[in-house]
Amino acid sequence: MKYWKKLSHAEQDLSISAALRQNVDFKHNLSLGIPASKLDSLVFHEGAPFLKDAPLLRSYVQNPNHIGCHTLGDSETFFSGTQQLEREVIDILGVDLLKAAPDSIDGYIAAGGTEANIQACWIYRNRFLQENNAQHHEIALLASEDTHYSVAKASNLLHLPWYSVPVEDDTRKLDLDQLALIIRQAKANGVKYFIVIANMATTMFGSVDDPDDYVTALQAENVPFYLHIDGAFGGFVYPVSLPENNLNFTNPYVSSITLDAHKMLQAPYGTGVFLTRKGMMRYVYTEQAQYVNGMDITLSGSRSGANAIAVWMILSTYGPYGYLEKINKLLYRTKWLCKELEQLGIPHYRHPNLNIVAIRASAVPSSVAEKYGLVPDTHQGAPNWYKIVVMEHVEIESLQEFLLEFGGNSFLK
Repeated sequence: MKYWKKLSHAEQDLSISAALRQNVDFKHNLSLGIPASKLDSLVFHEGAPFLKDAPLLRSYVQNPNHIGCHTLGDSETFFSGTQQLEREVIDILGVDLLKAAPDSIDGYIAAGGTEANIQACWIYRNRFLQENNAQHHEIALLASEDTHYSVAKASNLLHLPWYSVPVEDDTRKLDLDQLALIIRQAKANGVKYFIVIANMATTMFGSVDDPDDYVTALQAENVPFYLHIDGAFGGFVYPVSLPENNLNFTNPYVSSITLDAHKMLQAPYGTGVFLTRKGMMRYVYTEQAQYVNGMDITLSGSRSGANAIAVWMILSTYGPYGYLEKINKLLYRTKWLCKELEQLGIPHYRHPNLNIVAIRASAVPSSVAEKYGLVPDTHQGAPNWYKIVVMEHVEIESLQEFLLEFGGNSFLK
């Protein structure tokens, strides 16, 4: 590991405190032109004694604004200290987790996976428009039917057609015959360029696309494309459970990756991550943002620097090996659950390197699904699947209680 190190709480506190001191001090320095301040002191008491030992809460109170993309160079100098911590997060995730070469990745802490996926589509749409003189109707999004609904949002917002690829019902793998037919049909409809969104764990099933399937099919039709990996769920699991994979930056066709720290990393909600190869972010420069140092090239604009610090703290607390142990514990519980389901004859789907289990709805009474908070694949009519996500709080005792509804055995009895 080049950047990912385990740090004690005291070491983290020192680094965060030093970063906050480099930021603008609204209380002691004259800063007349910034449309920002620390959190309202009548509501958020900055002198509360517990803040002394809580560097993240101190960060929220000081309220750093991380507008822009700090891996590019110039940024707002008022918050330079905490921006450096965000750059460290991008290095850890881009290089140590997703195997990019050092100094080859740009990125930022987004509001979530939805924003990060749309950011990718926005970049590649603009690149095709600017470099290939493409028309909007000539650029299409391509993703599986299991892909996240953020692709539908991107299609709507960016005025791009979206082609959905069927998957096999039992394996959730792409239907390659249909993929080839869809690409040819899109070409017949006038599409000349494709933006591909491949899944590193779908939201409902935890299924993983093979990006090479898309690459092979698109190259066979001799059409230009960009490949984005949606790792909003799997990005903090799959690279740990299966380090040798082709959904990272060692794959030359992968241009960008989405992660979601507020899922498996257990960061505060509103903490996604967008990572892309150098040279791509410039296609979404907003030149009208000239009063912003470095200008703004992110979909969300102003962003909480405290969320970046939260990710930095989590990564620093565990270190790479502590985090490996955490993920392996969850994978053990998931494997245990699947073994019990198999013994009970309950049909289900699980990718062996992920911690999501999708169970056929026909095998689960709706009252049981409601009792245990299972999530259906649809709320519009009868579901086909229910899913269980084995998170930190989902212990084997809880899974045993669920299995007893189906006549399972328990050593707790």
